[in-house]
Amino acid sequence: MSRTERLEIEGVPLLATLDPGRGDIGLLALHGSGEGGTAQLAGSVARRCGVTSLVFTQPETAVPVHLPSPRMAVDHCALLHEFRSRVSLTVSLHGHLRQEAWHTLFLGGANRAASLVLARELAVLEPRFRIVTDLEEIPAGLRGLHARNPVNLTRLAGVQVELPLPARTTGASDDPPQAVVDAFVAGVGRLAQALPTFIA
Repeated sequence: MSRTERLEIEGVPLLATLDPGRGDIGLLALHGSGEGGTAQLAGSVARRCGVTSLVFTQPETAVPVHLPSPRMAVDHCALLHEFRSRVSLTVSLHGHLRQEAWHTLFLGGANRAASLVLARELAVLEPRFRIVTDLEEIPAGLRGLHARNPVNLTRLAGVQVELPLPARTTGASDDPPQAVVDAFVAGVGRLAQALPTFIA
């Protein structure tokens, strides 16, 4: 059953929504209000895979405030603690607006082996979208390697996926393209199979 928690981080009111699932993989969307489609993608993939999701939104804020991911790893968020206790590997969904990479998905995060596994399933989206796992090709601010970034706080750390707008919205809607949802569902399934090969 879905549970919610209201909290503030640096004066910004947030709503955290946890949908508990089974298994060791969890979907995370830290900026669900400001990075359109990421909350919807996390929810859709988690429901189809039966895994846990945690989404942060700012329903009380007219213009969403972007809090850097490492600053969202606060001790006073009970649902974040529960998420970390439930899952071993995180797939954290973010959105970027880089014009020079308008059809590029960047796969960062500290679990590089997991990023490669996920990338192989996302490759079905090519040639419409380019899938990048080489950290040297990922802009520094999108690599998701900070030790306090929530994607790296679960036992096996995780993969931070930065999606361009066309990969997470459809027209004026925040509903992600079906092909992207399907690819992530396949990717989470493959990650679950590969989980024993990842080393903490």
